[in-house]
Amino acid sequence: MDLHYGDISFPLNLPPDRLLGVVRPAAAEATEPPEAIIGAALDRCAETIRSFRPGERVVIVTSDITRYTGSEVYLPILVERLAAAGIRERDMEILVALGIHRKQTEHEHQKIAGPLHGRIRIVDHDCDDPGELAFIGRTSNGIEVTVNRRVVEADRVILTGTIGFHYFAGFGGGRKSILPGVAARASCMASHFAVLNPGAGTGKNPLSTTGNLAGNPVHGAMVEACAMVEPAFILNTVLSPDKRIIAAFAGPWRDAHEEGCRYYAERFAWPLREKADLVVVSCGGFPKDINVIQSHKAMEYGSQALKEGGVMVLLAQCRDGYGNATFFDWFRFQDLAPFEVRLRSHYEINGQTAYSLLQKAQKFRVILVSDLPPEEVRTMGMTPARILDEAMAQATELLPADYTAYVIPEGGTVLPVAAKK
Repeated sequence: MDLHYGDISFPLNLPPDRLLGVVRPAAAEATEPPEAIIGAALDRCAETIRSFRPGERVVIVTSDITRYTGSEVYLPILVERLAAAGIRERDMEILVALGIHRKQTEHEHQKIAGPLHGRIRIVDHDCDDPGELAFIGRTSNGIEVTVNRRVVEADRVILTGTIGFHYFAGFGGGRKSILPGVAARASCMASHFAVLNPGAGTGKNPLSTTGNLAGNPVHGAMVEACAMVEPAFILNTVLSPDKRIIAAFAGPWRDAHEEGCRYYAERFAWPLREKADLVVVSCGGFPKDINVIQSHKAMEYGSQALKEGGVMVLLAQCRDGYGNATFFDWFRFQDLAPFEVRLRSHYEINGQTAYSLLQKAQKFRVILVSDLPPEEVRTMGMTPARILDEAMAQATELLPADYTAYVIPEGGTVLPVAAKK
């Protein structure tokens, strides 16, 4: 079996008698071309599109390069539908929902927009530019919602992206295009702070977890913020592990997203009957392992299949390093208690991810196959390796002779879930 790493693969040599299973999603391959899937989804909101009027300014929000969505396929089809409704291309604008991520390169804009590049204006959201931001209201728990001025001033806003698991918002996609996608840094931080229970030392809210929307306070804040923008509709894809569009959901922003989440959960949760001593996880290659922050998803999901004190081998190239300049700084805290105190007093989304990573690094023994400097990997509480064979040799020394193992080839897309008895 070969496991993806960046743009290459490593062969995995694992004794068959040690293997409990290969954890893969149950999603079937698409039976229709992606263009047909997108077209059928947009047919469901044809009446809404027909309500658009010539001269209206339309902003289409889409994801950045760290979250492949199939945008080069669906954006041209969406623009064609809008043009048929009388919207001129010069009145359309693509806004890249960076959240607090870095700006995109011209080449990355080309990959996002596909054949629309050079035809439709494409701009990056900047969470730190006050001149580009506008305050639109407060959520019920007091979060001040400030977003990109373009979505406030547009006549119509369309949210696009992809639906997948999110380790504390439940699922990505839908409402997340607004908060944190095109929100001010302070709004992003405040909404994500809801992941923590009230009161020092009380840790993370148990409802802020992968695959859960019900009662999830982070999801709730995102929903309230999205309602303030009142998007015309959403178009969200669901992708196979090899990044093919297998389904799409378009329509009212809340209903279409929830429908897509149900579809995703049914196909990308894997029934787990027992935990293993070893879990070998690949993020799925580039761009899913572009940086540590993105790769953490595979680490989080894969840990659900691992016994406490077990060994995880994680393949994550991290060609872009950490994903944010402040992320690594958090590992000056090697003890979780003072880490949480600092996180509560100086909250950062990157700090939350760093805290979650350190929790797993201390609960399990994690061997990271990456391009990161070995000393920095050790600072994060993990053991560095350059190739998979090296990591497996290190893992074998830590495991009992009769160890059991799972292999997860696409760790960023599938969630091991305890099987119902």
